[in-house]
Amino acid sequence: MKQKNTIALPITHFSEAFSYLAGVTVIIIAISAAYASGSASTVIGWTLEHLGFGFLALLSILVFITLFSLIRLKAAGSDSARRQLWYSVGMQTANGVTTLALTFTLLGISLGIGGLAEQNLTPETVQTVIRDLTANFSLAFMTTVVGLPMSAILRALLVVSHNRANVG
Repeated sequence: MKQKNTIALPITHFSEAFSYLAGVTVIIIAISAAYASGSASTVIGWTLEHLGFGFLALLSILVFITLFSLIRLKAAGSDSARRQLWYSVGMQTANGVTTLALTFTLLGISLGIGGLAEQNLTPETVQTVIRDLTANFSLAFMTTVVGLPMSAILRALLVVSHNRANVG
């Protein structure tokens, strides 16, 4: 019977973390669509265009692991070794969100500068060159705008959850 619980518990936590991630994603899309007076597909299209599928996929994985760590941290109860393990895992993945955001920022800037260096700048091509440059810079700065606050929120949740056990 104990072996069933040790297997069922992580699966339950996995499901719970996925539910939180999906729920928050839907709420953010709904609020963004209402704010922009558009549809959910417009918001999703804009997000994919400005952040890219790769960034969103990696960000989702890191956020999921952080949420899973938060749930496992809570489930660890008073077991300080397990609490420390899941706190460390969560902090590493939350910090990974910062690293991901800054990496994509540098990637976008590099792509913009690289694209600029490869093209001749003439009065006829200047608009095209600037359009490509701003598209790459948009990727660069939007990943930072999204990733850094998200990382800070995830770290705050982890710190508060971890220290909650120390408060009687």
